Amino acid sequence: MEFIKQPMAIERRSMELIAPYIEGISLSEAEKKVYSRIIHSAGDVEYAPIIRISETAVADATAALRSGADIYTDVEMVRTGINKRKLASFGGAVHCRIQDPEIAAQAKAQGVTRSLAAMRSFGAVLTGSVVAIGNAPTALFEVLRLVREEGVRPACIVGIPVGFVGAADSKKALAENRLVPYITVEGTKGGSPIAAAAVNAMLYEIDNSRD
Repeated sequence: MEFIKQPMAIERRSMELIAPYIEGISLSEAEKKVYSRIIHSAGDVEYAPIIRISETAVADATAALRSGADIYTDVEMVRTGINKRKLASFGGAVHCRIQDPEIAAQAKAQGVTRSLAAMRSFGAVLTGSVVAIGNAPTALFEVLRLVREEGVRPACIVGIPVGFVGAADSKKALAENRLVPYITVEGTKGGSPIAAAAVNAMLYEIDNSRD
């Protein structure tokens, strides 16, 4: 059986097949790439009508990443999925503290999730960064609290936690915020690969070579 074997050819063909599903949506070229990579990562064209990107999110995030901004994630799966070599070429790094013993101890003492405790520990350093949340609604709620109550201002929040408890509500709260640009998905869908895909789309918007 004949099939496409080259990675970039597979990707190009995938994007061609995805294109008709986002044709009717008013998007910039950069936003189309974020939509397409999210759909490609999920293997699910039903994402097309439920992706939500605030007006300046992609432009603000790519500008920050190009300038060497760091990325802060809720779980290791998001950190692992991000192209760290590409990010490092711009001067940035990815941070995730969910496995730190100190964070585990704080979470237990405070009666909260480790992802929430990790985001709380980052605090003010999130300002100017890109936050990528793909698993824990509690982490997204905490980042929004930091934005609302402590004046933290990430360049962009990629908030796409998955699940049936809190995920839809946390993403709705993100989409309703008017203080920080965001990329999200309505409802229960999402996950670490989806959040990482959105971030990678913006990294490749800056430099599409795959070193």
